[in-house]
Amino acid sequence: MSSKRIIPSSELIINADGSVFHLHLRPEQLADKVFLVGDPARVDMVASRFERIECNVSSREFHTITGYYQGKRITVVSHGIGTDNIDIVLNELDALANIDFETRQIKDELRQLTLVRVGTSGGLQDETPIGSYVAAVHSVGFDGVLYFYADSQRVRHRAFEEALVQQLDWQLEGLRPYVVPADPSLVEQICGSDILRGNTIAANGFYGPQGRQLRLALQDPGLNAKIQAFDYEGLRLTNYEMESSSLAGLAALMGHRAMTVCCIIAGRKAQNMNTDYKGSIEGLIDLVLERI
Repeated sequence: MSSKRIIPSSELIINADGSVFHLHLRPEQLADKVFLVGDPARVDMVASRFERIECNVSSREFHTITGYYQGKRITVVSHGIGTDNIDIVLNELDALANIDFETRQIKDELRQLTLVRVGTSGGLQDETPIGSYVAAVHSVGFDGVLYFYADSQRVRHRAFEEALVQQLDWQLEGLRPYVVPADPSLVEQICGSDILRGNTIAANGFYGPQGRQLRLALQDPGLNAKIQAFDYEGLRLTNYEMESSSLAGLAALMGHRAMTVCCIIAGRKAQNMNTDYKGSIEGLIDLVLERI
């Protein structure tokens, strides 16, 4: 019988206090229910609803609080901006759950996490106006993170991807969109009639990758118009954000339940914006805390 692989210290970096490298969390500080947000300050907003707090840890853009909400043990973590940060956070959360830090070996039994990201987003359709809530039933990756991991085909929706390439007349050389469904049981758990079930694009930038033009010209100036017209078997592209694809993809490969739900704060079709969205995001936080 072959021995288990021992993960080198250069691959899984453990700090002197026994915490994982970026998040600075120790395994016992992680709950099974994980509430993800982008902004480190939003962690305090979520945790202000907790009856009791176990730990409060900050490192760079990664702020984590574990506590209790209505008897449920929940960890709320900020991931910063972008799918590259999600790659850090998901791998380190999974390591905390499923790697023995003493032996540096993968545990025999999978500990499954439930991860819900709550964020802000730009609406792409008339049915996603400012103030609405949209769940990413499918996440469309314009980022490429998932392609660095083996067996991604297992979790991707290949027919949806082909429809994207064809209908969008895809012109970005070296980058191909990918599609990953959210965990269906988690979508049913989180989404009531107050949350629209949509198909969310995760862009790998805020300006050009989302069709915003300042001083630099765009490679495909008509891409957003094609996105708004896209229809695959009745599924339309509903909103832009910057993290849902790598969250859905990595979680699915790892065996975790994950989804993203966003508050729409910009109307990309109507070309309007709400910068005072605190009340709307707080309402969404309350819904997810009740249902997670």
